[in-house]
Amino acid sequence: MSKERGERTDTDQHPPGLLAHRVPDLGALELLLAVARLGSLGAAARELGITQPAASSRIRSMERQLGLALVDRSPRGSRLTGTGALVTDWARRIVDAAEEFDAGAQALRDRRDSRLRVAASMTIAEYLLPRWLIALRAERPDTAVSLLAGNSATVGERLLSGEADLGFVEGVSVPAGLDSAVIAQDSLIVVAAPGHPWSRRRRPLLADELAATPLILREEGSGTRQVLEAALGGLARPLIELSSTTAVKASAVSGAGPSVLSELAVGEELASRRLVQIPLEGAILSRDLRAVWPTGHRPTGPARDLLSLTRSG
Repeated sequence: MSKERGERTDTDQHPPGLLAHRVPDLGALELLLAVARLGSLGAAARELGITQPAASSRIRSMERQLGLALVDRSPRGSRLTGTGALVTDWARRIVDAAEEFDAGAQALRDRRDSRLRVAASMTIAEYLLPRWLIALRAERPDTAVSLLAGNSATVGERLLSGEADLGFVEGVSVPAGLDSAVIAQDSLIVVAAPGHPWSRRRRPLLADELAATPLILREEGSGTRQVLEAALGGLARPLIELSSTTAVKASAVSGAGPSVLSELAVGEELASRRLVQIPLEGAILSRDLRAVWPTGHRPTGPARDLLSLTRSG
């Protein structure tokens, strides 16, 4: 059966990658345009910052690649052949298109670098990120930063869905699909209001007692709760379950019950005696604080700069 008019078969098309071998690279085309404009191979070489022998070699290589004579060389200078003039017209279109491509890519980079979306678990968002973001603003004053605060599980979801560029978590493990780097260590401590019976204990609280006591806790999925459950091997049903560290702390200060919170979160309350630390025996409540990002997508631009700031303290 004959081919329909306009229909192409596989044999009519260039095999993949063949075009790259048949068309000179952009550097060679830019050199040809410079020769056409300046009328001298030496002047073209100086403009492009290469030696004249290198320029001459590049022109010869391009002529071999195309199978065409492009430049006539003489003591009076270099001029294009008739074929060279035609090729130069085509080269100009290719170089102009490449410049448009480069300008478009740069615009996308500028737009990307003008914003940073950060997702962070609550303790990090409230007590560490503010000073990191102030330092980032000093380095990148034109970058607009948005902060999405939630528990560690939510941070992972936002990164994987493309809603955030960089995340910070404080749980015992890294959410699936993310790479991470440890940026700091933190300790959890048992706290209660001064009027709570635990504040008058003469002996440290035992881990089993803490595990059996209803506590004011963050919601499931929070890093603080994950660390506490892992260290104690389980927890009693929460006395109160709240969605932010600030709310948990306020409830503990009011005398509603004891809690376990990050040292970072309760420094002011301990100093003013609105909360007291209850010594604990039989469990170590420590954790790594981590920066996280989608696996295989190392942070770039402002996200990379923020990660660097966290590591420098």
